[in-house]
Amino acid sequence: MAPPEMERNQRSISQRRWASTEGSGVCMMNTSWRDNQHPSFILFISSFLSANSYRLNFLPIAPDFIFNNGGLSVAFIFVMNWDSDNGSAVFNRAEKLKRQFRHLYVVVSVPTREQNDSFNHSYFKYAVELGSPTFVPVRDPEMGFEKIVKIAHARGVCKRQDAISMMKNEREQAVQGMDLFLRVVTSIPGIDNHDANALAQAIGSIEAISKASKGFILENTDLSADKAERIVRFFRDPNYYLSPKIN
Repeated sequence: MAPPEMERNQRSISQRRWASTEGSGVCMMNTSWRDNQHPSFILFISSFLSANSYRLNFLPIAPDFIFNNGGLSVAFIFVMNWDSDNGSAVFNRAEKLKRQFRHLYVVVSVPTREQNDSFNHSYFKYAVELGSPTFVPVRDPEMGFEKIVKIAHARGVCKRQDAISMMKNEREQAVQGMDLFLRVVTSIPGIDNHDANALAQAIGSIEAISKASKGFILENTDLSADKAERIVRFFRDPNYYLSPKIN
């Protein structure tokens, strides 16, 4: 029969499973930090990450954890039990690491009211710049690690959404650019959408088409000699492109 502590951990994990099952990312744990923790808590972390589709690696990294999720790296300092006597070491370490990691969080376990008050006093004593890095006080280590995973996951989701939005904007710009291209090229007498698409695929931009010779157009498209002549005259003969035209 499993020990009661392990059973509680397993129930906690099953109740807190929330991330995507498609594979969330990679969690890198500092080996020195791991060696200073109770094995049962490392087991809890490993099981929690597995349940939420994260792969766990142990490495000699500078922070306690680095999550790579959605192409974004998020670093964490995880203070398991706040001790005011070690406050300066925590804040100095955070100040150093924030220069190395754009996304850095410090999760601090403050189980008692006295520890919470002590942490708040130290936070203002060391004049931490708000959000640089972000400090996250929690009631217990399990809640702390859950917060860590949630923050990393949320950051990864935002990163993917930003990438999707960027791709969408690029597609919209491409569609708008193609619409403008068609309007310009089909303004040439006798040139239709099929001809304009053929020119776009074979030659490219309006600038490139304006510089193309009649022979080059004939060699690389299915346009007739008459249409190739019209295109060349449209871009190079002012008597042609300034005269009234009826399509």
